[in-house]
Amino acid sequence: MKYPQDVKEAVVRSALAQEMTQDAIAERYGVSRSSVQQWMRQARKRAGTAMSATAIEKRPQDWTAEERFSAILETQAMSEEERGVWCRRQGLHGHQLAQWRRDAVAGSRGEGAAREQAELKRLRQENAELKRDLARKDKALAETAALLVLKKKAQLLWGQGEDS
Repeated sequence: MKYPQDVKEAVVRSALAQEMTQDAIAERYGVSRSSVQQWMRQARKRAGTAMSATAIEKRPQDWTAEERFSAILETQAMSEEERGVWCRRQGLHGHQLAQWRRDAVAGSRGEGAAREQAELKRLRQENAELKRDLARKDKALAETAALLVLKKKAQLLWGQGEDS
């Protein structure tokens, strides 16, 4: 289906403003989501950039602790919709912001890292102990199996009966 150029431009402007999701933009203008995506790719190609000017070219894992804390404070009072718009502008997902909040709360209680490290150390020690025990039992089982095989071969070679 052919869409007028002004509709395409309005869709691209809305998508670049990142105030709504692509699905919401598609519904608002009565176009398919794939059309929105295609028009965005074409606009980026014409502009010679892979990202809009409002987007930050930083991965979520590259954010410092201070930046994460600032983001948590900034978005705390926002509604879910406003937080979604903010996340899109920053190149984040809502679940990442929620995880940062959980990490901050756990860290403020002082229980997160120390408790996790102690539990991790205990589990690693238990794992190593179980591996050593399993290796010892495997060796014992292999030795027993080899002795049984040798015993049967000796009985066959020397003709001894089953009673000895």
